[in-house]
Amino acid sequence: MMIYLDNSASTIPEEEVLRTFAQANRTYYANPASLHQAGNKAEQLLESARKQIATLLGDSESTVIFTSGGTEANNLAIIGYAKSLKHRGNHIITTVIEHDSIRNACLHLKTEGFEIDFLSVNEAGEVSPEELKEKIRKDTILVSIMHVNNEIGTIQPIEACSKVIREHSRALFHSDCVQSLGKLELPYPEWVDAVTLSAHKIHGLKGTGCLLTKKFNEPEAISFGGGQERGIRSGTANAPGSAAFAKAIRLIIERKNISAYRRWNTRLRKAVEDENLVRICSPIEGAPHIFAVAFKGITGEVAVNYFQEQGIMVSTSSACSSKTNKVSPVIQAIRVPDDYRRGVIRISFGNMNTDQEIDTITRVIKEFIEIIKKGMKQHDME
Repeated sequence: MMIYLDNSASTIPEEEVLRTFAQANRTYYANPASLHQAGNKAEQLLESARKQIATLLGDSESTVIFTSGGTEANNLAIIGYAKSLKHRGNHIITTVIEHDSIRNACLHLKTEGFEIDFLSVNEAGEVSPEELKEKIRKDTILVSIMHVNNEIGTIQPIEACSKVIREHSRALFHSDCVQSLGKLELPYPEWVDAVTLSAHKIHGLKGTGCLLTKKFNEPEAISFGGGQERGIRSGTANAPGSAAFAKAIRLIIERKNISAYRRWNTRLRKAVEDENLVRICSPIEGAPHIFAVAFKGITGEVAVNYFQEQGIMVSTSSACSSKTNKVSPVIQAIRVPDDYRRGVIRISFGNMNTDQEIDTITRVIKEFIEIIKKGMKQHDME
């Protein structure tokens, strides 16, 4: 029986979400842009999902722009807002530990003449509002700071950063909230102007996400076609997928398992905190569903393979880039020592995990540490 503990990469879809998607595909199969009755019904489903998501997340007047997932929504936020706000300036601020869909979008804008400043982080992965205050300018048009880091679970001081932004600029504040939806209270709409969300991180379906923005704060389009989604995101709208996304959000709000995540996180932390061969990468005050550790003198791939042999699925620090065999910018930024930084794994919980599964991985981690110790002793003897 497989134990799946890679929920920050993707989650197992809820049965209710799958049923919603299947039923909607059978009933609302038409193109929502079509003028006939079947098209009108599909459009009604799409707009109902849009309204549900906005209401569930705190502002029924928000604009919900449906996308294919978090990456597209982040690209739309960074490039789309840069285009729509360029009359105010060309300065953008983000952080050194953002997801690649933010980082690479910013680097793309740099080639088009925009100025990009990257905020550093401390060893817990936190940005400094003071550094933000130093770097923000009158011509800063956009600040993007993720709410929860996807690799180590750091929760950023969004409220403090928001106060700096509002006091010193007219910049729009965007936050990648892919990892915080369903685990923490979102900083939207009180502290940020727009957030990125993704369905498959909350037991929904891959291929659905959205950019949630305050009314009248919409970005410019970065792709072109038939003018769907208010002309911001062209392409035939995925009404069944959007309905399933709304269902996933409702379920994650109703069923969130935060107390269990905290208990499991604490248990794993206590199991390894006194081991010299292990360095805990996740801050103690981080998001409860993510626990990242580094093993001394080995690679993360070795650890992942060992756990897999025991029927446990975990990932190296970021599943999005784990096959590149490179040290991630996040692990570099938090200054993990050289002899640990290639041995990082991430354990991440979801609503379908159990106490018994955490019992198993706790035991397996301890066994793995003993194997590393024996290997080092044998190496020393040789």
